[in-house]
Amino acid sequence: MKQVAVFGAGRIGQIHASNLASLPGVQLRYVSDPASQSAASLAHALGAQVASIEEALADPAVDAVVIASPTTTHGDLIVRAAAAGKQIFCEKPVDLSVARAEACAAAVRRAGVACMIGFQRRFDPTFNALKSRLEDGEIGVPEVLIVTSRDPGAPPVEYLRQSGGIFRDMLIHDFDVFRWILADDGRDEAVWLSATGSCLTDPAIAQAGDIDTAIVSIRTRSGRLCQINASRRAAYGYDQRFEVLGFKGLLAAGNHRPTEVVRMDAAGVEVDNPEAFFLERYRAAYRLEVTHFIEQLQSGGAFRTSVHDGVAAQKLADAAALSFERGEPVTFSA
Repeated sequence: MKQVAVFGAGRIGQIHASNLASLPGVQLRYVSDPASQSAASLAHALGAQVASIEEALADPAVDAVVIASPTTTHGDLIVRAAAAGKQIFCEKPVDLSVARAEACAAAVRRAGVACMIGFQRRFDPTFNALKSRLEDGEIGVPEVLIVTSRDPGAPPVEYLRQSGGIFRDMLIHDFDVFRWILADDGRDEAVWLSATGSCLTDPAIAQAGDIDTAIVSIRTRSGRLCQINASRRAAYGYDQRFEVLGFKGLLAAGNHRPTEVVRMDAAGVEVDNPEAFFLERYRAAYRLEVTHFIEQLQSGGAFRTSVHDGVAAQKLADAAALSFERGEPVTFSA
């Protein structure tokens, strides 16, 4: 039986806590959040106790922690959990600073604990099916990756002010998809990156020091190419898809829809819009990633996404932010 503490009782903490509580061989022992009412409500609903972070980390019965608190707390909690000897699952990103993210990775390594980062797109059934078929050689060696990443609307400006910006907050998932699809073998990595962007949807976003629309182009050491197009506004729903071109053909992973019912009549063809937001789109992925976390803890296997993947994605995010600020491409050592 694995005893787990969840740090954070907001919407993503609620998802992870609920999924953990439903798994066999898991006891959700503690919920911790500065918003005491939120922590108490979630703990009561799932049969857990409310505890401070200090209490949870000091309890020798706790095997693992799930960090689902605000981004600005991730790095500190990883270091503290590692020092306490706890196995760690942490939502993206590791930290908004590459230097601090690397320090977290070093702390994890010194403590000899495991740390999985919540890049849930690697667990999405549709994306995973594409990845498996790619590895089976259906289209040959992948040459070009096109990622579309569009939210139905921007988060509150208060969130954007402390998010680290669109490249570190929103696109960090897409940078991980790039590495997963084109650089997963460990032999090919980004050597050139160019990013540009604008504020097109809401002047308040620009006033908060951020942008809402971005294009990032990446070239790998072997010459393979990736383009990421992102927007904080899509009137038709949550638009998350990508396609991979190889010398034998193309594989494309599309959006999820609430239903797959299609109506055809004289006026045209009608289908459902994509799912409304990430909570619906990645419902299965969130369940599968925490299941993987627990299964690997039980078996001693390696996590599919490690703290090192978090650091690598953060480096790409920082490079994109730098490219945008300078108005010129950034190169990496080959």
